[in-house]
Amino acid sequence: MKLDRRKFVKVSSIALPGILMFPSACVPKGNSEESAVDSSSVSEIITPTVNKLNLDSYGIQLYTLRDDMPKDPKGVLQKLAGFGYKQIEGFEGQMGLWWGMDHKEFKTYLDGLGLNFVSSHCNPNENFEKKIAEAAEVGAKYLISPWVGPQKSIDDFKRIAERFNKLGEQCKAGGLRFAYHNHDYSFQEVEGLLPQAVMMDETDPELVDFEMDMYWVVTGGHDPIEWMKKYSGRFKLCHVKDRAKGVTAEQREETCVLGQGVIDYPTILADSKSYGMEYFIVEQEKYEGTTPIASAEEDAKYMAAL
Repeated sequence: MKLDRRKFVKVSSIALPGILMFPSACVPKGNSEESAVDSSSVSEIITPTVNKLNLDSYGIQLYTLRDDMPKDPKGVLQKLAGFGYKQIEGFEGQMGLWWGMDHKEFKTYLDGLGLNFVSSHCNPNENFEKKIAEAAEVGAKYLISPWVGPQKSIDDFKRIAERFNKLGEQCKAGGLRFAYHNHDYSFQEVEGLLPQAVMMDETDPELVDFEMDMYWVVTGGHDPIEWMKKYSGRFKLCHVKDRAKGVTAEQREETCVLGQGVIDYPTILADSKSYGMEYFIVEQEKYEGTTPIASAEEDAKYMAAL
């Protein structure tokens, strides 16, 4: 069963009155809002020799295994544990957050594998209080909005930020944190401003964190390091996924096995913890010449080398 990403993010969108919201390096110089990279150079970045980041643990977004999970959720999770992953980030697919299991059964199974369910992407417009309660019971730290979509005006993004603050209040009351996961659209100017900066400036740091999808920051023409520096302490989670070599700037969704692409993760991640990054989560969406499971195994080896 194939889950279409656009269909998933569409059902995971945030509804606001009057706004239609549908439904994841380069190291340029300058500040975050002036450090856009010439789009033609995105595919020319070279990954250097891996140095040691000393990650004590790393996770994987289950969307990476979206075709395999519905067939055998427990079997896939067992394989992920065997690859060395210690953390799981979920998403809300056709089988729900808990893959056909009760949330307590899901936690018990993960505990037996030595896996920690740290976060999940979800639709905050449906049964959000229930999702908060169940996520808290399984020990999750975050519920995350995965997509809000391009908007027509900066005021739209300000209203989204206001909504995020309210969702953050709900999560905080339930013992969790709320976060937003970016795509490249928030790094494209609207009315002369960057929506990502607007959403970060307009949200309360006590209520809202951010998950930096580094692939989409780079694909959007920006430098993840500069954004982590400028908004130190705001990005608590990140998606680590590579961009294939030899693709054009117009080819947006071109992920590949970590270390085989153009994004310089040893440099990007080296000081990320000093800027507040806590969770490093692998995600891959395309599998040229391989399979999702094989890719997940190779990605784990790359993370272990860091």
